Parts: sequence; C-alpha cells; structure tokens
Amino acid sequence: MPIYEYVCKKCHFEFETLIRGEERPECPNCGDKKLERLLSVPAAHTSSSPSTPPCGEACGLGRDGGGPCGFGGCGEGFCGLG
Repeated sequence: MPIYEYVCKKCHFEFETLIRGEERPECPNCGDKKLERLLSVPAAHTSSSPSTPPCGEACGLGRDGGGPCGFGGCGEGFCGLG
C-alpha cells in the first residue's frame, strides 16, 4: 500500500495519504476530491550496521569518487563521508 503526496486543487492544501486498492482520496482540509498527485522522491531504508560501508565506498561516488552521494552530496552529512 503506497503513500502518495497530493495537493488539493480547491484549497491548495498539500498532504500525503496511504492508498488502499482503488480508493480515491479526498482533501483532509476541505473534503474535495479534485486532487493532483505530486511527484515525490522515493525513500529507501538504509542499514545502520557498522559493517555497512559508507555510500562513497559502496557505490563509487562521493567526494573522492567525483559524483554526488544522496541529495546533498558528500560533505553534507548524508552518507558518512562528510
């Protein structure tokens, strides 16, 4: 059951909701069903195990690998290389 982000076309309220089957969501602010589904960034579960290498070692990216690591890039505290 995915969680989707929506914005209400009537009151412009942004929210996220869990969708079950063919269920049509409605705005929790005004109750309207005219919604626009927003594009959102998928989330990923990461391990906090000390045996898991930081992203730069695992994917070849990062500050020394020449590419970004996560959304902020290495040095921003996202992957442990900063």
